[in-house]
Parts: sequence; C-alpha cells; structure tokens
Amino acid sequence: MNNVYVVWVKVEPSSADCVDASAISSDLPYSAEIFLLFIIVCSTFIYSRMLKEYRICMPMTVEEYHIGQLYMIARHSSEQSDGGEGVEVIENKAYTDPVYGLGQFTEKRIHLSGKLPAWIRSYIPRFIYLTEKAWNYYPYTETEYTCSFIPRFAIKIRTRYENNNGSSENCLDVKEEELRQRVVDYVDILTDPVDEKYYKKEEDLSTFESRKTGRGPLKEGWRECSNIIMCSYKLVDVSFQVFGLQTKIEDFAHKAIRNILLLGHRQAFAWIDDWYGMTFQDVRDYENGMQKETNEKIRSAQQSTDVDCTAGEIEEGDDNQSDGETEDLDRCAEKKTLKEKGSTSSISTSSSTPMAPQKTSYLSSWFKWS
Repeated sequence: MNNVYVVWVKVEPSSADCVDASAISSDLPYSAEIFLLFIIVCSTFIYSRMLKEYRICMPMTVEEYHIGQLYMIARHSSEQSDGGEGVEVIENKAYTDPVYGLGQFTEKRIHLSGKLPAWIRSYIPRFIYLTEKAWNYYPYTETEYTCSFIPRFAIKIRTRYENNNGSSENCLDVKEEELRQRVVDYVDILTDPVDEKYYKKEEDLSTFESRKTGRGPLKEGWRECSNIIMCSYKLVDVSFQVFGLQTKIEDFAHKAIRNILLLGHRQAFAWIDDWYGMTFQDVRDYENGMQKETNEKIRSAQQSTDVDCTAGEIEEGDDNQSDGETEDLDRCAEKKTLKEKGSTSSISTSSSTPMAPQKTSYLSSWFKWS
C-alpha cells in the first residue's frame, strides 16, 4: 500500500501585507487540491516497485540441472571476465539455515563499470561493483544484490526449480498483495532473441543436438511436448527509490536480468555434453578451479591498471598535461578510493568475531538492499 503524507500549513498575513480576503478564500482550496495531488503522485512513484516472475523451462530434470547450473555459472563467469571486469568470488562455503537446512553461501563482486550504458555511468563513479550474496538450498535459492554507492537500489530474487513446464501458479508462495503486482514472463531458450554479440552458432538450440543424451535440436512448441522438462521460477523484485529515475532504472535492470537468464540457460543446455555425467564433487572441483582462474584474471587486470595509475601520478606535476591525462588520473583516484573502501571493509570483518552470513527479510517493508 502506498503511503501518503499530508502536511497542513496555516499562513496568517501580517498587518503590513496587503492581502485581499476573497482572493485567499478562492485560491486556497484550488492550491490545496494541486498540492495533495502532487503528494499522491510522488508517493506512488516512490513506494511502488517492479515485481516480475520469470519462468525458464529446460529439457532436463531438476536433478540434472543442479549440476548443469553450477557448471554454467562457473564457466559463464570466467568467459564474461575481462579487462578487470567480471565476477570475483569472495566467499563460497557451506551454510545451514534453520528452515531450509544445509545449503551453500556465496558472496561475489560483479565488476561492471564498462558494461553499463553511458546514461547510467553519468550518475555513478567510474569504478563500481555490485555485491551478490546467494543462499542455495537447492531446489530453492535466495539472492540479493547490493551496491554501497547506490543504497536505494535493490534487487532480490527468490528461485524454485520444479519438474514441470512452468504450470505452477504460485510455487514460491507469493502473498496475495504481491500476486496482484506480479507480472509473469515466460523466457523461451529457443525462440527468444539473443544479443548479437553473444550469439554463437554452437549454442543455437534450433540446431544443437547432444551427443550424450540425444536431446535436441529443439523445435517450436517443445515445452508442450517434451517428456523431460523442468522449470526455473524466479521472482525478481527490483526497487529504485529515487524520484525521476525509478522507472528507467528498474526497466533497465529487468531487461539486463532477463538477458542474463536467457543466455545462461541456453548455455547450460548447449554445454550439456561437457557437464553431463559429472558427480556433485566433480562440479564443485571444477567450480573452485574456475573461481581461482577468474579471480586471478580480474586481479591481474586491476593491478595492471594500478601500475598505469602510478605512472600517471608521477607525471601529475606536468603543467602541460592534456585533458585526457587528467581524466585518467581522476579515474585512477576514484578506483583507489573504491579499493580502499573495500579493503577497510575486509579488514574490519576479519578482525571481528566470525559470524554466519545473515539474510534480510525478503520483500521487507522498505525494499532496501542489505
């Protein structure tokens, strides 16, 4: 429910003011109506948010997808990490929840400054990363994304995997009020278009056929006639509580999330011959190896940038420094500040008593990233 705050202001003119009483009586009601309407509109913009449930079907079982998902995420993260940007794994460990039992907790940093459109980069520091925290109690997971520079921006995702073709109406037990806001979006790994820069012929599911399983190529309408099928139900809550930019940011976030879901699930099936037959321990070993490789790529690129920054600082005293060089120094300074912020956080965490990662209440009343 949207909150509306009404402020009553009484203005009494002084004797020195020349005010016509009839003008006051006729103008005040009209002005009050405009003011009240403005408050109602503002409260609607500020407190509403975009809630979508993505349903992505796959030609495999939930048990098979458990292996395929871990393999796909590790490999996809490595492929998307380049030039100091990508996915850096901070923590990956077992975690026990009193309700869902034994699971896995992961914390990652997603370095993405260069992957954002220009209109977003104009509002944020040049070097920025999202923090992803995920609690995996397969076949149920919870994921949260935070950004210290944008505290009013929130993404929370709840996921459940079931062996069906997306026919469950409310497998995530969404409350009635949220059901009225929810928009269901079916993501088709066969027919939905993939961004041209990510398209690979070997990942085209209209022609791909698995050697190990004999599944594929997929034909239009495959979800209705496939004997082996599962569905990922992902309830995605995006909230950006900044008046004037809310709709544009939330639209962009949902578009980006949908594109990632489409590409990742296509790859999970297109790579099935690489992971099919792996044991759970096999895929965990692969995941650990890829995480080390990906972290090394990101850190090496960042260290290279630091060297460039140091070289630029040596020449900072040059009075004939070009505008481009000045911009590079500014960029280095921002990156240094960001790294120091992260280092300070890491130091304070390591020096305190270790604590289990805490989840915030999903869809909390203030929709703030935790």
